[in-house]
Amino acid sequence: MQAGGYRALNPTTKLVGALAAALVAFAAGGLAVPLLILAVVLVGAASAGVVRRLLPYLLAAIPIVVSILLVNTFLFPDAQQVLFRLGPFAATAEGLTAALEATLRVGVLAMSVGLFALTTRTEELVDDLERRGLGRRATFVLSTAVGTVPRMVERAREIVDAQRARGMDTQGGLVRRARGLVPLAGPLVLGALTGVEQRTMALEARAFAAPGRRTVLRAYPDSALQRVVRWALLALTIAVVVAAATGGLSWLP
Repeated sequence: MQAGGYRALNPTTKLVGALAAALVAFAAGGLAVPLLILAVVLVGAASAGVVRRLLPYLLAAIPIVVSILLVNTFLFPDAQQVLFRLGPFAATAEGLTAALEATLRVGVLAMSVGLFALTTRTEELVDDLERRGLGRRATFVLSTAVGTVPRMVERAREIVDAQRARGMDTQGGLVRRARGLVPLAGPLVLGALTGVEQRTMALEARAFAAPGRRTVLRAYPDSALQRVVRWALLALTIAVVVAAATGGLSWLP
């Protein structure tokens, strides 16, 4: 694992950067701003050495992209320039342009979130936010939300392996795979509920609700430049969102 480049940034800096990239890309119109943000994200991914590992995040966005392309291309309201017809539906240039812009924004979201997730450990982010004054309850909610999907994916993999060891056929065609979801859902849900109960008991045993502020022993590298960048990104994001809401970004290509 590389220690320099994007990885060396403070966890809060990476969080603010990921949120700013997604919000600005969705708020700004046209293609220029999302393309610029995408280029910056790719540079950060290259410096962190995770360009190839971003591919699963893009693949996960394919269903959303397909729906965006179909709905906008064929059902865009008040479109005039028809490209071709497919039965009762007409593909329009205006709809295709809107679909490409929306697809690019989804790509920026997937890439920025993926870059942040691949280079930032959950415990590092939680510790840094708590050191900055975030309440322990908010910290617990954040860490739980961030870690829920990976834990459930790992738990589902363990259940599938256990079912295969017992002779259950979970591979093959679509019907056979769908049939295997039924015995998977029960243990997965029960395991999630049991995990919540275990974490709750562990927190109570460690005086989670005790008054006073906890002392965070581990501090992560930060600098005056990163603090300036964080505030600048926050101000830029607010300005872009407000300008987009009031129509002040209509000049962007």
